[in-house]
Amino acid sequence: MRVYMLKREQHLNISLDHAWAFFSSAENLQAITPSYMNFTITNSPGELIYGGQLITYKVSPLLSIPLTWVTEITQVVDHSYFIDEQRFGPFKLWHHQHHFTETDKGVKMTDIVHYSLPFSFIGRLAHSITIKNRLEEIFEYRYKTLEETFNG
Repeated sequence: MRVYMLKREQHLNISLDHAWAFFSSAENLQAITPSYMNFTITNSPGELIYGGQLITYKVSPLLSIPLTWVTEITQVVDHSYFIDEQRFGPFKLWHHQHHFTETDKGVKMTDIVHYSLPFSFIGRLAHSITIKNRLEEIFEYRYKTLEETFNG
């Protein structure tokens, strides 16, 4: 199984409290996800993030084909980091760390995603042809949206 990594850092001109409140609320995911993905939360995960929290989505990452995706919040350290892991969905492995560090100018936010695809050789081929670029595109969209929202 090949494991890939995507890492992104961004500085936001907001307080740590504001950053934590925004990013730890699943309801804000739709605002930072490209509209073509038809991202919809299909359960009511609640307002406060906690370990063991399950969040279910419908999402169309490729060819407008809707997929069910279930993630679990596996670790939470208040105002520091949280981790979500896929329990059901398009990846063989999805482990997404969200880190928040207070700075002189606001907050440094770091996303670290480790992921793997199913189907061995076919998965690796799909990664090189489209999936890697699609993930980069999604995180670039998030970056730009967060820049406009918090640093504009």
